[in-house]
Amino acid sequence: MALGSRSKYLMWLIVAGFVVLLMWSTMASQQVECEVCVEFNGRRNCATASAANEAQAAQSAQTTACGTVSSGMAESVMCGDAPPVSRRCQVR
Repeated sequence: MALGSRSKYLMWLIVAGFVVLLMWSTMASQQVECEVCVEFNGRRNCATASAANEAQAAQSAQTTACGTVSSGMAESVMCGDAPPVSRRCQVR
């Protein structure tokens, strides 16, 4: 069953509208951006994350930063619980 050119145009318009809505809703919820630096087992790493609030953004950035300086679940938890070396947050 072939779609007419008008139907194809309408379908692509709907798909594009959905993509724009999805991108807007994702970006609108990212209100705060934080950069967190951690030091664990003699290694240091920094990461940036954004989220709806400062606590979520800082936690996400710390989890990401800990990913490269820790090995295994136990170390990841310990790194995530340790106070960061630095933390800088800003409202977007």
